[in-house]
Amino acid sequence: MKLLLKFNLVFIVVFALGLVATGYVTWDLLQRNARDETLDRARLLLQSALSVRQYTTEHVEPLLRTQMKYVFLPESIPAFSAGEVLHTMQQKYPDYGFKEAMLNPTNPRDRAADWEADIVNRFRSGAHEGEMVGERSTPSGASLYIAWPIKITDPTCLVCHSTIEAAPRTMVDRYGQANGFGWQMQEVVGARVISVPLTVPQERARVAFRAFMLWLAGVIVAIGLVLNLMLWLLVIRPVKRLAAIANRVSLGQFDAPDFAVGGRDEMRVLSDSLSRMRKSLVQAMKMLET
Repeated sequence: MKLLLKFNLVFIVVFALGLVATGYVTWDLLQRNARDETLDRARLLLQSALSVRQYTTEHVEPLLRTQMKYVFLPESIPAFSAGEVLHTMQQKYPDYGFKEAMLNPTNPRDRAADWEADIVNRFRSGAHEGEMVGERSTPSGASLYIAWPIKITDPTCLVCHSTIEAAPRTMVDRYGQANGFGWQMQEVVGARVISVPLTVPQERARVAFRAFMLWLAGVIVAIGLVLNLMLWLLVIRPVKRLAAIANRVSLGQFDAPDFAVGGRDEMRVLSDSLSRMRKSLVQAMKMLET
């Protein structure tokens, strides 16, 4: 097997192993970055919902407090305002979802679906605190969700949700007496759940992965070609010339040209050694002839 073929076989094996290892690490990194990007987006939307709630509590509700005695205005309810703002956003981004999912809501639209109820119950059982992250399948693809518990820490919430007698009459007239009552302090009554699609960032990760691997393969192939050229010019061609001259000398053709290799590398050392060996051989042959 020729030296150049051996070199290329070793190079191909090393190249394949390196490409597989690099591909694995790169794919894992890009997927984790896609997930982290989606989580950051979801947290931003959740924080936006909380900001709307706070604005409604501090600025809108006081202005409508008097009117609430005569007619119930859902716009004064922080949860309603936050939901309306993000539901408006959903008209442009239908794959995004936001809901303040409640087990016992006043507004029927806030009632938790089965998978949302599971999240609320896990918060209530103490299995999770602060934040829950997970994935679920949707008709449009994989979706990443973040859930934050809704815990009663403000006594003013119990004005509307403790007993039917304490609740505003206008609210009871609008939503009835069946739901939204019996809440207690420090009780987890629901969860703020936001869903963000994973398909877009994952597709971006796949495109980036393909581009990176193609560029990497191209660079490695170019390096292989350069190394082959260098090996041919610096090693194989000089060795073949030296081997041809040495073969002629071994057959008694002492008029063969000298072993001339330029430079100061190992090939020059080999060339000088062969030249000295040739001179010694010529002198020995002359001594035998005499």
